Amino acid sequence: MQMLRVPLRRLAARIAGSLTTKLTLLYALLFAVAMALILTAARTGISSYAERMVKSEMIAGAKVFDRVAAMRYAQLGDASKVLAADFGFRSAVATQDAPTIASALDSLRGRLDLDQVFLVTTNGEVIGFRGKLAPADAEALREALEDGASRGVLRLGAVLFNAAAAPVKAPVTVGWVVFGNALDGGEMADLAKLSSIDLSPRVVPAATLPASERSGAAVEQDVAGERVLVQASPIASFRSDEPQYLLLQYSLTHALADYAPMLWLLLACGFAGVGVVGAGSWLLARRITRPIAVLDAAARRVARGDYAEVPVETRDELGTLADSFNRMVNDIGERERQITHMALHDALTGLANRTLLREHLLQAARGSAGRQQALFYLDLDNFKVVNDTLGHPTGDALLCEIARRLTDFTGDGFVARLGGDEFALVVDDDHRSLDRTAHELLRVIAEPCSVNGHRIVPGTSVGIAILHVDGSDPVTLARNADLALYRAKHEGRGGYRFFEPAMDAEAQKRRQMELDLHDAITEGQLSLMFQPLFNLSESRVSAFEALLRWNHPVRGLVPPLDFIPLAEDTGLIIPIGDWVIREACRVACNWPEHVRIAVNVSPVQFRSPGLSAVILQALSETGLSPQRLELEITESLFIDNPETTLASLHSLRALGVRVALDDFGTGYSSLSYLRAFPFDKIKIDRSFIIDLLNNDGATAIIKSITTLAEALGMETTAEGVENAGQLDILREQGCSHIQGFYFSKPVHEAEVSTMLGMDAAEPARIAG
Repeated sequence: MQMLRVPLRRLAARIAGSLTTKLTLLYALLFAVAMALILTAARTGISSYAERMVKSEMIAGAKVFDRVAAMRYAQLGDASKVLAADFGFRSAVATQDAPTIASALDSLRGRLDLDQVFLVTTNGEVIGFRGKLAPADAEALREALEDGASRGVLRLGAVLFNAAAAPVKAPVTVGWVVFGNALDGGEMADLAKLSSIDLSPRVVPAATLPASERSGAAVEQDVAGERVLVQASPIASFRSDEPQYLLLQYSLTHALADYAPMLWLLLACGFAGVGVVGAGSWLLARRITRPIAVLDAAARRVARGDYAEVPVETRDELGTLADSFNRMVNDIGERERQITHMALHDALTGLANRTLLREHLLQAARGSAGRQQALFYLDLDNFKVVNDTLGHPTGDALLCEIARRLTDFTGDGFVARLGGDEFALVVDDDHRSLDRTAHELLRVIAEPCSVNGHRIVPGTSVGIAILHVDGSDPVTLARNADLALYRAKHEGRGGYRFFEPAMDAEAQKRRQMELDLHDAITEGQLSLMFQPLFNLSESRVSAFEALLRWNHPVRGLVPPLDFIPLAEDTGLIIPIGDWVIREACRVACNWPEHVRIAVNVSPVQFRSPGLSAVILQALSETGLSPQRLELEITESLFIDNPETTLASLHSLRALGVRVALDDFGTGYSSLSYLRAFPFDKIKIDRSFIIDLLNNDGATAIIKSITTLAEALGMETTAEGVENAGQLDILREQGCSHIQGFYFSKPVHEAEVSTMLGMDAAEPARIAG
């Protein structure tokens, strides 16, 4: 036996050290680790999902209870007020005609299908209560009524009611009529059906809950070995000395138990998979290791520079590998040349790329003594329109045509494509000035061409940086040429600009403003002002337009025209616009119901997929009615993709918010937009208002717009009204609303309340 142990140990050592065993163990171990990670992630994800789902249902359930309770309180309150205002009933209460009172209460109880309708007199007498009411409860109820209680959860004995009350005056208060419905098991069962899971809702007194559960957040508890989520939300209580809470609870253990079979199945599949992978890896490794030695020897010979071929003995993957190895030896030189070319040239046009441009500029900087060279940056104008309207194949063909023109224009000069529709030229100014070169280049690019059967007239903008004057290293020279190109496009396309040091300073300023704008969002430097819109027919303020302001800690008040275009270019307009919507809704929820809030929506923000979610969240958090939120959009949204814009507008209309077309009359297709989408309001651009007193044509345009809007059922608002003469014409031509300095400049939030509460003198001045 001892003699057999030594060979066995040697054999085990050889097996453990073999490549086959190592590959088998490695693949099996990797598969086991992957399965373990999958199981852990699945279990964690399922648990997290279940907890989020339950918490979300609890929050939704609490909100539903609040809304249902509010509706019922409103119904009970309205009924109680009607009864309390009835002359015959007040007369019966004043004369203490108990039979008449009881008869009226009993009749109303039957008609409204209520559990309780009774009268509490000022001396504590209760008339019409069904059942027995303890004196202590009656006295506590009378005290609550005297303290002004009108609605909420009311405990009478051991029973909880949804109750509403109204005073009976003749003319002084002689009693209170109280309506109530029992919060029994049936009521809670109906409430539970409103949720997709059984949250077991209960109404409990605050005294029965520990302080940790009164925050309104879901709290996890261990109940009899189970993980249970419990959420207690305060609800309206009739008696201030007895606060009530809505208690929701759900077992996470029960929720996760439904997923246990799936986890066990995954575990079983994992064990089976480890076995299969181990066996397959063993067989595959044994097949691979035999020809590896042959390939290794051949590879060593190739590494030494010798030509070597491996005999192809099979037609499977190993045979293919041997054949590929042989082709690799023959083609390695060619492939290296192709890789080098691809690394330094553009695949579409064959021009040099950015990397090769940088190398060329380095060489030019070292060997350009005695001659002037310049870097030209080109960007095709409106190239995106070609791609969007004619398709990307046509756009690619146009890029190839531009590359050919640039190559012919420069002759032996250097041309590169930097990406997209951007090109670069290195120009040697030996025979002509750079100005003349730029003019000729613009002319060459602007010549019409036929691409894929389409006639196209291309255009370009050019930025120029001179070597050793505007930069001696490739990075600086390229950056300055790009700044010059940006200035050329900003000042009007189809031109060229030389780099100037002021451009760099301007770019730094723009970058600093972008950084400051980031800080403004996080540090609360942004604020809103509100300009009122006056309803001429109702002679009162009907809405306020929210206007964004930035109070910089160093620069002071930054004009919107300075930072809003920057925010749109950088995408910061999306978080800024989201904040404006939430803040505007927060402020407007405290205004009277007839006053709306208007918010301008940037085209960039409008195209953001999260706009609807932001609006829903703002309305939900503030409780603002959707009809009181008005979104103002401009006609520019319809230019790029009108079908998508119309679909988005209809989805916003489905939320219940109003949509207004701002700056009406300044675009090209205003009438077609009105036909395609029923806007709630048209805002007439201020350019028409300015000309009212000096141009009869402007008056005719206003009349046409108001007549059209009236026929389509839309409101009209005139912007920029600054004097009484303009106001008189607008009223005469049927304009329904005005906005401008004649009525009021933008005001702060605190001034809005003052404006809404002003006396009739100011509205009379405008309306008269």
